[in-house]
Amino acid sequence: MPKLIRITTVPLSLKLLLAGQMKYMKEQGWEVVMISSDGREVDQVVRNEGVRHEVIPFTRRITPFQDLKCIWLLIKLFQREKPDIVHTHTPKAGLLGMIAANLSGVKIRIHTLAGIPAMSAEGNKKSLLESVEKWTYSNATEVWPNSEGLRKFVIEQELCPENKLKLIHKGSSNGVDLEKFNRESLKENHLVAATMRIMPGEDDFIILSVGRLVKDKGIEELVSAFLNSKIVNRSKLVLLGSFEQELNPISPETMQTIRDHARIVQIDWTDHVSHYLALADVLVHPSHREGFPNVLLEAGAMNVPVICSNIIGNIDIITQQKTGLIFPIKNAEVLKEALEFAFVKRDKMAQYAEKLNQEVVEYYDRKILHKEIFSNYQRLLNTAKTAE
Repeated sequence: MPKLIRITTVPLSLKLLLAGQMKYMKEQGWEVVMISSDGREVDQVVRNEGVRHEVIPFTRRITPFQDLKCIWLLIKLFQREKPDIVHTHTPKAGLLGMIAANLSGVKIRIHTLAGIPAMSAEGNKKSLLESVEKWTYSNATEVWPNSEGLRKFVIEQELCPENKLKLIHKGSSNGVDLEKFNRESLKENHLVAATMRIMPGEDDFIILSVGRLVKDKGIEELVSAFLNSKIVNRSKLVLLGSFEQELNPISPETMQTIRDHARIVQIDWTDHVSHYLALADVLVHPSHREGFPNVLLEAGAMNVPVICSNIIGNIDIITQQKTGLIFPIKNAEVLKEALEFAFVKRDKMAQYAEKLNQEVVEYYDRKILHKEIFSNYQRLLNTAKTAE
């Protein structure tokens, strides 16, 4: 029985980004172990996936002594578990997991690349983060960028040899659950709860953004564009995500505006994103960097029109004025115009949403992605056996 270890920095990533993957691999007859730092999501993800979880005390910041401790703990764990494959996801788990797996002699070491922090960094921090990426890739036997744009970027920046890179299917780390993100499967009580939290007026235009409320997610530009738009008094901006002021803070002024403005609703988090998408007139994703954003697939599955920034990942999914609207990164003025266009041209936006829905259903069904990932695991196992 092959043994697979999946690693993310925090358990929330196991729960949201990799939902169903570990369960699927177990159903194929594999032994699967999950690893992350501790957190309130651990018990739920163990129940959901039906596999064992081990805690390694990862941090998301640069913490050299703690990171060395984590590498040592991982090496001991790998020596005990003797996995056939170690597969990491998220930057810190990728760096430490790949180093430890390499030092432990694990033959198949995969890192899924779902965004590069160095893309939005500057100066010395940018150089440091690029070095971290190179170190991660050098310790992996394969690197799986989750979009074609990301694959090309890694090659252009000479971060990793091209022969190590593998795009799985059409991209995405986990596809989209078409049974969950489906208007037919919504639960009335969750829909009522979402409506009560938004409290929309009868004719309000609902603008939804889903993701952490940090600078890199473009929240400052979105708030600015909304407040300066002609539709501010006929709309509501719903921000579905938590503030994370310790890592990548938005300005105190923007934070205060979000908390005080009568037409901005901030909701920390919910497992019922599909119900908020069902209430939205448009989904806005103004992020500064992405790999392959799940929320755009989820909006597509729910037939919700999309406005997004012109970054790698977003433009791998959205085609301008075909499946959505794209604006230049960090450009609040053009984003404002896009919001106003979406308000006025609702029929046109609905056409874009329908086209996006067709592409999401055809290419990004989660069930297809799970089969493709498993097929590539088998490919690597067969190659390793042949090389023995």
